[in-house]
Amino acid sequence: MAGAGITLAATLLILLILAIILGNVLWHGLPSLSFRFVFSGADRDMFDVNKAGILPMLVGTASRVILMSFFVIPVGVITAIYLNEYAKPTSATTRVIRSAVNNLAGVPSIVFGLFGMGFFIHFAGGSMDRLFHPGSAEPVWNKPGILWASLTLAVMTMPLVIVATEESLKAIAPGLREASLALGATKLETVRKIVLPQALPGILTGGILAVSRAGGEVAPILFTGAAYYMAHYPQALTDQFMDLGYHVFVLSTQSPNVDQTRPILFATVLTLLLLTFTLNVVAIIIRARIRRGMRAAH
Repeated sequence: MAGAGITLAATLLILLILAIILGNVLWHGLPSLSFRFVFSGADRDMFDVNKAGILPMLVGTASRVILMSFFVIPVGVITAIYLNEYAKPTSATTRVIRSAVNNLAGVPSIVFGLFGMGFFIHFAGGSMDRLFHPGSAEPVWNKPGILWASLTLAVMTMPLVIVATEESLKAIAPGLREASLALGATKLETVRKIVLPQALPGILTGGILAVSRAGGEVAPILFTGAAYYMAHYPQALTDQFMDLGYHVFVLSTQSPNVDQTRPILFATVLTLLLLTFTLNVVAIIIRARIRRGMRAAH
């Protein structure tokens, strides 16, 4: 009973802290949140309460999160399938992969930003420029861009997708695999037609966790693609982009009058929370529909 009481008290304390934070953001952000603020650009004065807009930051944040999802989910799912369905638990390769996943989960986000700058921009981007654009006066790939920022975020969130997918695969009854193999199906057919459909809700859970973490991250994109100011939206994978999280940092540290821009700051934070919440809700709805379809099929 004492343990249950402590657990309940800790849970209520966490919920209270969350309610205070959200209440503070809503109280200060709602008055400045308007249609003009959300759907206008920052081409006039991003520090002026009456002129500032965040549409470029909104587009940039949504674009890099969606692009990141296209990279992290397939690679994470394939890795989890290999670890759970094919790899021998005691093999050296399996131990190395699991160690790498565990280490990635504990690396600070700023380190991922430095890794992205060194590996993706200078190594991969520089190699692509030397291969495809020799003699070019201006770098094409060897510079910060939305592609490199998304890949950096994909590496950072990879452990979330791998762990969530692997746990979902482990939860599937072994009898389903055995029955499929007994009927003559190959290992690949069993994984593709039996295991993966059953594990799909768990895979989407990993994707939701990845989107939730990547949506508000700033450190990994500081060196790999985020721009202080842009007069246009990103039009290519090599373009930089404005970002809501980075814009919050700019408003709180670079404004000539922090008190004057505080309403914009809270409204931007509120928009970032709403965007992350919207992306999560869409993923949760898709997962719920898949689960209902699976129940109806049975």
